[in-house]
Amino acid sequence: MDLNKPIPGYLIEKKNIVTLVVFTAAFAILFINIYSPFEINSWKIETKLTLLTFSSLITLVGVLIVVFSRVMMYYLFRNKSLQLWKYLIWIFCEIACMALTYSIFVHFFLKDPRDFAEILQLNLRNASLILLLPYAISWLYFAWKDKDEQIERLTENQSLSGSTGTNMIAFYDEKQELRLSVKKESLLYLESAENYISICYINKNKISKYLIRNTLKKMEEQFANTSIMRCHRSYMVNLDNVKVVRKENDALFLELDSPTPLDIPVSRSYISPIMQAFSKYYGISD
Repeated sequence: MDLNKPIPGYLIEKKNIVTLVVFTAAFAILFINIYSPFEINSWKIETKLTLLTFSSLITLVGVLIVVFSRVMMYYLFRNKSLQLWKYLIWIFCEIACMALTYSIFVHFFLKDPRDFAEILQLNLRNASLILLLPYAISWLYFAWKDKDEQIERLTENQSLSGSTGTNMIAFYDEKQELRLSVKKESLLYLESAENYISICYINKNKISKYLIRNTLKKMEEQFANTSIMRCHRSYMVNLDNVKVVRKENDALFLELDSPTPLDIPVSRSYISPIMQAFSKYYGISD
């Protein structure tokens, strides 16, 4: 196993993080009430309903730790790569925080007479079961779902290109796996984010973005001699969707034809190629 390998992007997608948190919470409630960890049977709670309510509150504390952790992960790594070893350390920290929180509660609030180190060791085991099992199941589900979406996009792309001649653009990640297919007229621009590319396009009269792991340099090679051109260190733009070319002092901006106003900057080193492209394809001169 290559620990320096980046984790799949779907593990940091917002919708998958929400799914993971909800599934982990449901699993934790079932686990606590069936397996009875953290010595909940010794808490002297009279009714099962009260026990369920109390255990749910305990679960909520653990889930809040997961929520805080995953929100941090999303904002820190949504545009960056996260190596597997860092991800595993992150999960261990989640387990340690949950175990420490439960241990403090049991030792200081429930007055458990056992040594704190013994309680912490027990809770590390229980917290590992609570988190690792749903995490593993979720990862398998996300991987299956991602593969299924890849096949669906590939089938759709082949169908549209082969049968109707629709002009589709296929975007592949660094492993040459198909991630997205977009009609050329819907594509607005590509934005670089370190080792990732954000693909901006129009979908149902709204601006949508899709993140893939690749480099803008490779995209530039793929779209050589087309209307999709590099205009900035961080941007490539679909010239077909440029409706205004605007000069402000020494700066050049491309205003895109989109549902909401979008201005893409053109850096000085790309001004000449961009204007030459407009002159060649659209009859616009500087």
